[in-house]
Amino acid sequence: MARIGVVGAGRVGAVLAAAFRAVGHEVVAVSGESEATRERIAALLPGVEVCKPTDVARAADLLLLTVPDDMLENVVVSLVGSGVIRKGQYVAHTSGRHGLDVLRAAAEVGAHTIAMHPAMTFTGTALDLPRLKGCVFGVTAEDVARVEVQSLVDDLGGIAMFVAEDKRVLYHAGLAHGANHLVTLVNQAMDILVEAGAESPATVLKPLLEAALDNALTKGSEALTGPIVRGDVRTVQAHLDDLATSAPASIPAYVAMAKASANKAMLDGRLLGIRGARLISILDHALARYEGRVSTPELNDR
Repeated sequence: MARIGVVGAGRVGAVLAAAFRAVGHEVVAVSGESEATRERIAALLPGVEVCKPTDVARAADLLLLTVPDDMLENVVVSLVGSGVIRKGQYVAHTSGRHGLDVLRAAAEVGAHTIAMHPAMTFTGTALDLPRLKGCVFGVTAEDVARVEVQSLVDDLGGIAMFVAEDKRVLYHAGLAHGANHLVTLVNQAMDILVEAGAESPATVLKPLLEAALDNALTKGSEALTGPIVRGDVRTVQAHLDDLATSAPASIPAYVAMAKASANKAMLDGRLLGIRGARLISILDHALARYEGRVSTPELNDR
């Protein structure tokens, strides 16, 4: 079992450390400066020593760096410069965007480098621990470290997905587009339903969104339903007219997603080109009105 140290024990780092500790690894030390981080460490890692990053690195056989993406390279360079990264040590980070290049300074002194990004959103509480079971980890590792990282992911009950170094950004973009933008989309939908008089928009949306997500994950684009696929130009125009009055801030997102849906439906042959072209025309016009590029309303399809 590895002696693990965590630099930057925020939401991800503290949860992963607690999960490793629960399966028998020794968490020897962690670092964290903010009050929220110290409270998280106390809750998830009671009894673990809180140290400076250099002391954490000295104590660990596996050093887990869970700092923000833009800080990661500087942290690695600083630790190497302090002489606390050593040959044969494992140095891992949890960034989705970065692969091994950001750990180059550690590799140059003989450390084995690993990127292991959990494809999961974290609250930074014990609620996250059971979610790691079945969680996919986007892994990039030098050959000598592949067995080690596979073992670590297995210990957490996760699934290792090996990602090529030059595909890390694309991998992360797919996750961010799917998860982060979904949160924005759902919140906009709830705001619109509130404008429509819903007292509990989450209650209205929950069964519909759960079914839509399940269908999308199992059936792909075949799961797409609604006025866009049906070519209901008048319905879409009515949406746009009411949104312009009651929820104008949602128009850019509605237009972007509706156009993407229309283009996909036309490629699949589910939406006739002439209807798709008309839909895209009124969507473009609605966005132009929102941006102040035109002032006349779109004529309804008669």
